[in-house]
Amino acid sequence: MEKLLSLALSRGGSFADLYFEHETTSSLLLEEGIIRTGSAGVTCGLGVRVVTGERTGYAYTDDLSWEAMARAAETAAHIASDPRTVPPQAVTAAPVERRYGEESLGGLPLAERIALVERADRAARAHDPRVEKVIATLAEETRRVRIANSAGLLAEDVQPLFSMRVTAIASEKGVRREGSAGGGGRLGPEFFEEKSPEHFAREAARMAVTLLGAVEAPAGPMPVVLAPGWPGILLHEAVGHGLEADFNRKGLSAFSGRIGERVAAPGVTVVDDGTMADRRGSLNVDDEGHATGRTVLIEDGILKGYLSDRLNGELMKLPLTGNGRREGYGSVPLPRMTNTFMLAGDEDPEDILRSVPRGLYAKHFGGGQVDITSGKFVFSATEAYLIEDGRLGPPVFGATLIGNGPDVLTKVTRIGHDLRLDEGVGMCQKAGQSVPVGVGLPTTLVAEITVGGTKA
Repeated sequence: MEKLLSLALSRGGSFADLYFEHETTSSLLLEEGIIRTGSAGVTCGLGVRVVTGERTGYAYTDDLSWEAMARAAETAAHIASDPRTVPPQAVTAAPVERRYGEESLGGLPLAERIALVERADRAARAHDPRVEKVIATLAEETRRVRIANSAGLLAEDVQPLFSMRVTAIASEKGVRREGSAGGGGRLGPEFFEEKSPEHFAREAARMAVTLLGAVEAPAGPMPVVLAPGWPGILLHEAVGHGLEADFNRKGLSAFSGRIGERVAAPGVTVVDDGTMADRRGSLNVDDEGHATGRTVLIEDGILKGYLSDRLNGELMKLPLTGNGRREGYGSVPLPRMTNTFMLAGDEDPEDILRSVPRGLYAKHFGGGQVDITSGKFVFSATEAYLIEDGRLGPPVFGATLIGNGPDVLTKVTRIGHDLRLDEGVGMCQKAGQSVPVGVGLPTTLVAEITVGGTKA
């Protein structure tokens, strides 16, 4: 490794690192009661990065022969060439605090994994005769990484990850609705001792059947109550990305240059925490080999900091937060979220609901779009309900939430004591890279969000 690092810095540069990766994956998809697809694979490779100021040279190879690795190192060196040379230091293994075990579902016999998706299928169909179709998937991976850099760091980790997702489709009188639920994390079969396949199947079926009675969503500005748990995806997308250091270094975020300013209502505290045991977004070390941390981004409405990787942290003179993440050995690390959530308040969720004479209760979100520069977002609410006289009314279909992330934070008026994290299926896209994340939220009242719907 030291020889490769020397090659990487042979044309100059201030820093170089090596990212070795070995990954095994498997997946099953059950549809109409039969296994439609099954796959298994192994990938391995090396990514070499060389940094000179703001310029980065990156090269990778899936051939781990010395010749191929040397070519990758020389290619990265050429891209980031610089007359200044900083010799690499001897690498020393760093201690790694374990936040999850190394066991994954991969150790289960195939028959037992098939049994898990079959149980989900049976439970969803048994929930209600109107459930006409069920899709159940089980995906698992185990990633082994070794990271070394020219500053002398050496870190190794084994990162298990799995997820189960169930989709149920219900129909009645020509109306078809879909519901989905799932979970997972960085752990093994013991996960199903607490959250069984039946749990996710019944939740997916419940959502689909409930939405059969949905009415048209209203349109216009109104109070919105965000349910605890998965609705934290709105916080992740509309606010979290704007707090990543690269966007702020380039002045592209609505939060750029605002540390120390009030950016949210009093009581709003937003945290990114990669140290939580067994959580989907957690890591023992990030993809640059640094320990992950718990970073307070917004405290009582005041912006406290950004999420940094090594490159942007150094350029902005920010502390390392352990948020350098990459999709795999073929990708450069970027500052990315881990588990991002708003801390609980002290209010009763039922009282929050009763305080709203007319509005929308958003329980589950699907896809959305966010403009990082402006903070503007559009999110589809896949499960939402009218609020009528402080009570939940009928479910609605076709509801979207339209707003501005920084603006929404200032309109938070009540925060429940029921912080809940999602059950473990989140994936985050950025710059063409996808990484697992977690989100969370307590019951939260936003005084006004524009709701896009079909009913005036």
